[in-house]
Amino acid sequence: MHQDLQEQINHKENQLKQAMLDSNVALLDELLSPDLIFTNHLGHIMHKQDDLGAHQSGLLKIERIETSEQQFQVAGDVIIVTVKARILGSFAGESNESDFRFTRIWQQSAANQWQIICAHSCLCQ
Repeated sequence: MHQDLQEQINHKENQLKQAMLDSNVALLDELLSPDLIFTNHLGHIMHKQDDLGAHQSGLLKIERIETSEQQFQVAGDVIIVTVKARILGSFAGESNESDFRFTRIWQQSAANQWQIICAHSCLCQ
């Protein structure tokens, strides 16, 4: 992959990680496409407003994210990122620390901004 493009997406991935840690809804709003489809580790389909709402309401609180095994792939006009993440946080008041594998598809918006259009997560054994 072109080094500049990988650096751009890596920067966006770092912004996403920090936005999740800070529950920064404004930044998440910029990074997530209005058309986002996210399949979570339970098999539930979520959309942008679901994700933003969980952060905004305090339902989801993330304390730590440790990433590894990150890979990038260009496929036409999208960039596919896979990453393993150990996440410590809570959902609806229940604490949890687990390893996840994420696949995210980044696409440039009409405003020429990279946004996540589709994502999937699963628990790692």
